[in-house]
Amino acid sequence: VQLQASGGGLVQAGDSLRLSCAASGGTFQDHQVGWFRQAPGKEREFVAVIARSGGYTDYADSVKGRFTISRDNAANTAALQMNSLKAEDTAVYYCAARPYYTFAGAARPDNFPYWGQGTQVTVSS
Repeated sequence: VQLQASGGGLVQAGDSLRLSCAASGGTFQDHQVGWFRQAPGKEREFVAVIARSGGYTDYADSVKGRFTISRDNAANTAALQMNSLKAEDTAVYYCAARPYYTFAGAARPDNFPYWGQGTQVTVSS
């Protein structure tokens, strides 16, 4: 599965941004999709994950209530709607995919074999 993330940009604190992840070259609906982020000097961290059907989601505590992950299997796309952005949300955001049924291990980047190239999100305070 090849993934391409897009939608990043420079916004102010409190603004919203929607990231997209386009998939090709595989059976998208057979893969969970995760979003991760990496700030300068920090390790890549889990943001959100969505089940293959889209019926189940999980979020990092730091984004719960502000971010929403979704997917459209017919269009082979996933999205991350980010509201009430904070300066600490500034990072490169990556979408990733893995052919798993459960969320076990979904918070670990090394459990995802397929990655997009990343899109920069900068939130000014």
